[in-house]
Order: sequence, then structure tokens, then C-alpha cells
Amino acid sequence: MINTLFLQEVLTSQLLARGEEFIIDTILTDSRKIVFPQTALFVCLVTNKRNAHQFIQEAYAKGVRSFIVSEAVDIEKLHGAWIYQVSDTLMALQQLAIYHSKHFDIPTIGITGSNGKTIVKELLNQLLEPDYRIVRSPKSYNSQLGVALSVWQKNADHNLALFEAGISMPGEMERLEKMIRPTTGIFTTIGEAHNDGFLNNKHKITEKLKLFTNCKRLFYNKDFHELHECILQFSHHINTNNENRIQLYTWSYKYESDLQITRIDKQKTHANVYAIYQQKEIQISLPFLDNAYIEDVIPCWLLMLTEGYANEVFAQRCMQLSAIAMRLELKKGINYCTLINDSYSADISSLTIALDFLTQQKQHSDYCVILSDILQSGRENELYEEIASLLEQKKIRRFIGIGEAITKNKSAFRKYRKIQTTFFPSTDVFLKNIDTSSFNNETILIKGARKFEFEKIAARLEERIHQTVLEINLNALLENLYTYKKHIQGKTKIMAMVKAFSYGSGSFEIANKLQYEGINYLAVAYTDEGIELRKKNISLPIMVMNPDINSFSYMSEWNLEPEIYNFKTLERIIAVIKENNLSTCAIHLKLDTGMHRLGFDASDIAQLIQVLNQEKAIKVLSVFSHLSGSEEKELDLFTIHQANEFTTMCTALEKGLGYSFIKHICNSSGIVRHPDLHFDMVRLGLGLYGIDSSGEIQHQLKNVSTLKSIIAQIKHVPQQETVGYNRKGVLDRDTRIGTVCIGYADGISRQLGNGRGKMLIHGQLAPIVGNVCMDMCMLDITDIPDCKEGDEVIIFGKELSAEQLAKWAHTIPYEILTNVSQRVKRIYYEE
Repeated sequence: MINTLFLQEVLTSQLLARGEEFIIDTILTDSRKIVFPQTALFVCLVTNKRNAHQFIQEAYAKGVRSFIVSEAVDIEKLHGAWIYQVSDTLMALQQLAIYHSKHFDIPTIGITGSNGKTIVKELLNQLLEPDYRIVRSPKSYNSQLGVALSVWQKNADHNLALFEAGISMPGEMERLEKMIRPTTGIFTTIGEAHNDGFLNNKHKITEKLKLFTNCKRLFYNKDFHELHECILQFSHHINTNNENRIQLYTWSYKYESDLQITRIDKQKTHANVYAIYQQKEIQISLPFLDNAYIEDVIPCWLLMLTEGYANEVFAQRCMQLSAIAMRLELKKGINYCTLINDSYSADISSLTIALDFLTQQKQHSDYCVILSDILQSGRENELYEEIASLLEQKKIRRFIGIGEAITKNKSAFRKYRKIQTTFFPSTDVFLKNIDTSSFNNETILIKGARKFEFEKIAARLEERIHQTVLEINLNALLENLYTYKKHIQGKTKIMAMVKAFSYGSGSFEIANKLQYEGINYLAVAYTDEGIELRKKNISLPIMVMNPDINSFSYMSEWNLEPEIYNFKTLERIIAVIKENNLSTCAIHLKLDTGMHRLGFDASDIAQLIQVLNQEKAIKVLSVFSHLSGSEEKELDLFTIHQANEFTTMCTALEKGLGYSFIKHICNSSGIVRHPDLHFDMVRLGLGLYGIDSSGEIQHQLKNVSTLKSIIAQIKHVPQQETVGYNRKGVLDRDTRIGTVCIGYADGISRQLGNGRGKMLIHGQLAPIVGNVCMDMCMLDITDIPDCKEGDEVIIFGKELSAEQLAKWAHTIPYEILTNVSQRVKRIYYEE
């Protein structure tokens, strides 16, 4: 917290305007996520994705009265607001975080490395929360901005801090160190992540080590030779030149160390880990089999042993550990509900993030939150007052509190009369008494501390459809959007293609995310697709590319904009205008410049102008065409020919109509390969979903969709036997056959049968045996001996691309993605 008047001194800023004094206790960087505006400070960050200065007026209208800016602003429109001008708003926010952090002198564990930072932090939180009131980075907030926001959470009730730090270039860690001020350090691993910003691995390690300049202890894995050498040099420098000395603690699988791992024994449900510590053999059991999780527990083990915890205490707590959910999952629930599952932890910072995600969802008008006790908060009454106020600001209709503490504080929630509240002392009592039919057509956030086992609630409320799922990574979708934005001029608009169920990814969920991110236009194939989006509160302009002439009246009713590509459709739209006495009707004209599929020809332009000028209600919003070979270099001359034809036809239309309109011709490949043809708008399709047909920026795109299933049954089938329909799968050896719950009715091409296609299990490829069936297919898993029934099978995703599947099936990635059946359950998530 800080007084608005004193903030000027902390920031050494120029005070452009001042209002009434108040205490700032909320930091905002996004005008779409405003809570408690009366005590908020809006920091106008400028990034390569957006400039927050353009949202000052929006934030002001919502009640915000203090702003940190680095550009000129219209003070007259911000009456009564505090305006602090600085040269760099991010650095100003970091200054504020440094000032705030110095007021709370508590033990702080700083964590860095290439991998495992968030997992180590969350495991430490689980292991230490019985003894401490912990403040920690929400999710993976480890960037220059994320650390500043994390540190701002510190308050007088906390007695331990856990913060992670990540960098991508030299010079960044010094700024993070000043904010975090760690007293203990953990270096997790060193790998190839973010190598581009550094000369070599040693350079990267040296930069990361700057986090621990003032630490008293540093824990690391001795097996990484470069890391070990760099840390020895670093500690020697610190101990020689600094007043405070740093003590090194090591663990290793290979060498003598403080905690030497001697053996890992994996059972069916757990792993036993054996080690030598202080010349004694000790052992723990972990409820994980994954090597990465086991490795992330080891530094926690060593740290707690050095803190004086008995190994028996640590071992007991280890068996209570739960896997860390690194993402918010959005999936279908019962009774037409949508479910957001965040059931592994509950604290005020992660609750705020989850509520932001909840209120981004617009498919339902009602929101419901199911929340457990917030454990080890240290300020119970004040905390629940804050949560209740937060729910009221987020317009939550229904709230269900589970736990003794939250039930005891139910009066904090019930004073907000618009929120329907119910309380239960435990999860079991909730499950025994709740009527699931009461959940209907609403978005439900499930948010609970792990001891409350809210996964039971999620299982009760989740719609059960299919063991095969298509996971859609919304973060990756946005990364791809911003990758393409880097190739687009600032004023060029973007139309996102969400036709064909958003290339298999789900129309509403993708459209909703794109709308939230400020995309300009959407395009669908058919009128009913557009109507469904409108019914779910998508308000962006929507172009319908293949409108049925009998659906034009519906398009007018739902504010959809038809593509008009011939005189027949134009005549029909004119008839609808007259039948319904419409004063305006927006259309998009399709021109044929060489694709020869749909569109007006050059010879039609004169007549087209005449017809349009006769019907004044029609407004041409855009004119566009399709490039037939934008991804292929050998077709570049034809692409230039198409562009010239397009320009000539558009010029004639503008002259004949007497007004200008949006022009667009580039698809995803055209955006990258033909920057001179961007015109006023570009159409982003397959590239948004992580596939670059041109191949020029494929390495920059993120995988968005992962199709996965499970092994339903394993059979041992002798040599010379056959597998599947028509006895096509003849075995040339004794074979282990794994039957997978996916078939051609789910979208798997029959062309992939009989060994042509493969699927991924435990990182290894398993060929399809015999014909693909309607609901399942069979894999040869003989060479993957650790396979078992219930194991995950990847059909396509990051490790096995849709492009590879398309090559095996002799088709294109479009077909692979769009063929995924709607009976396959979609799960959307943000990491």
C-alpha cells in the first residue's frame, strides 16, 4: 500500500495532475480486468503486443483515478485523477515493487533455472504450508512484469516468500533480484530454453546466478558440469568480495554431494527414492512416476533437511503431494454448463487470475464459483471480506463455499444480496447434499485447496462423453496471433477465420478468446455458424462466406454480413431489403481474380456498380479475393497477376460507388510471403492454429491442438494371425496389440491403416495395424514394452504434428484438423 501523494517521490516522476488523496493497494495493467478501481493504480505498459495508454479512458470510466504514463495524455478528460509521468512505465512499476518489498523483511526463496521453476515453487508451498504463511508467485509469474506483480502481494501476515525468476536476455536478472531480494536460492536445471539471447550456456548461467548475489544459501544439482563450474566461480567471487558469504548445498545422482541419490525404485503407483545424507541412508516415497517431478522434489528435500526437518516428517508430507496443475481447463459440464477446473490450490492471487478467466467466458450469462477455505492466510476475516467484494465486482450470481473457515465467515458473503450463497463444512457433505440438476446453463469455476479434493466435484459436474479428447492451448493460439501481427503493418485489420468449427478447435471458445484480444473481424462459412456465435454473445463483425440465399433474412436479424459473389445472391439480398423494409444492409463483395471458384469477374464490374447504385440501402463494407498459390514461390508471378487484377477491379468499384471500402486478399501464407499485398485487412486462418503452409515461419508457431486417447485393451496375438476387419493386418511376428479408443467416426482417416499411420505412446511411434475401425484402431506396441492399459496415446500434437499425419494420409493439414468429430470432447486451457 502507498499514498498517492508519496508515490510521486518513490517513482521520481513528474506529477501531471492530482486528485483527492487515497491509499493505493491494487496494481492494474489490463483495463479488462479492473477490480477495486477506487484503490487501484493503472500502469500503462507499452509492449510489442499493445500500448495500454489507449485504454486509459476506459479505465477512468470504470472508476480508476491514478495512472502511471510515459506518453502524452489528455488531462482534461481525466478530471480528479492522479497522473504520474515517467520515462518507462515498467521500470516505474519495478521501482514501486522494490519499495514495497523492503517493508517486509522475511525469509525469501528465489528460484531460477531453465525448467521446473514453477513446479519446485509449488511443491515447496505444499511441503511448507503447515508451518508458514506463504506469499508466492501466482502460477508462473516470473517475468519482469510478473515478478513485480508477485512482490506487490507481500503483506505483514506473511512470514515466508517463494518467488521464481526467468530471463531471456542479459541484464534482466539484476532488476528481478532487487525486487525479490532472496535470502535462499535454488537453481533447478540448465537447458536450451531462451538460448537465443545469450552467447552460450555459461553466459546464460552467469546471468541467472545474479539472482543469488545476496543469498546466504544456494541449492543446485552438481550433475550439470557447466552449472557446477559456474557456481563455484560465482561463490568464490561472492565470498571474496562481499560481506555476506554464500553456502553451497548440492544434490547429485553421480557424485558425492550433500544429498546423493543412490537409487530410484518405481512401483505401479509410487516411486521410492534412496539417498545418502550426512553419511546415513534415507528414503522417501513419492506419489509420482514422472522423472521430472521426482527431480523437482529433490531440492525441496535437501532444503528441508538443512532446515532441520526430520526425514520422517518430510517423507510423510511427500506422500500427500499432488501434481501441479499448470493450467486453467475449460470443458463442457452437465446440463449445458461450462466448467473451469482449477482444483489444486486456493489463494487470493490465483483466485483473482481464475476469476478473470471465468468472466472472459461469455457463452452463459450466469457465473457460479465453488471455493474452499483459503488455508494459512493469517487474516481470515479480512480475507473473506475481500473475496466477497471481489465476487460482487465480478458479478458472480451464485457462490458455494466449502470448509469450516469459509462457513464461519459466511456473513461476509451474504451482505451482497445479488449473490446466492450456500455453504458446506466439507466436500463430502457437499457431494451428499447437492442437487446436480440445480447447475444449468452457467459457467462454473471450481477452485479449491488440494486437501479438499475438489477433483471429486469436477468429476461430478463434468459431462462424460468420450475417452478421446482434443486439447486446445489458448496461450499458443494467442502466441500465433502475435507472431503474425509482427508481420502486419500497424493499421492493417485482421479477420480471423473461425469457419469449420475453427478448424476443428471449437467456434465459440476460439471466437471468444479472439474477441477478448481485440481482433477486428471474424469469418464463418455458413449462416448457422454465425447465429450460434451471436447466441453466445460474440459481438464482433462476422462475415458469412457461403450464405444460403434463403437465410438472408436471418442474417439481418442476427447482424451478420454476407459475402456476395454473383448477381443471383445480390438480387436475393435486394429482395430481402425490400421485403423487410431495411434502411441499411452491409455486404462483402467477392471478386474472382484467378481462383475461378466464386466471385464477380472483371467483366461484371460495370453492371455490379449499376445495381449497387440503384439500391442505396446496400453498403459495401469490404471487397476481397482469394490467392490461389500464396504459399508457393513458383506461383509468385500468378499471385502478382491476381493482385493487379484485384487492384484494377477495386479502383473501378470505388470510383463507380463513390466511396471507399476495406480491401483484403492475403491469407495466412500471404501475410508472411507477400507483405506488399496486405491492403486494409488480412485473413488469418490455418496459421492461427499453428500451421504455416508456406513453411517460412513454422518454427515460430506454437502447436495449438493435441488429439489424444487411451489404450483400452492389450492383447498378445501370435505370428500369422490377423487383426481387424477384412483380415488386412497380417502379423509377421508375435505381437502386442493395443486397441485405442478412436476411429474414423472421430476423424482418423482410413488411409492411415495398415501401417501407413502411427501414433505416439511414451514418446515412441506405434504403427496402426489393419484397417481403421469406426470407433477404434489397433496399434503394434511390441517395441514399447512398458505400455499398459489406460496409457495415453497422442494422435497429433507438439511431438507428432498434424502435418506428419497429413503426409501419411496423403492429404493436407486442413483436413486432419477439420475432420476431428464434434463427438470428441474439447478441453480448452490457459497455462
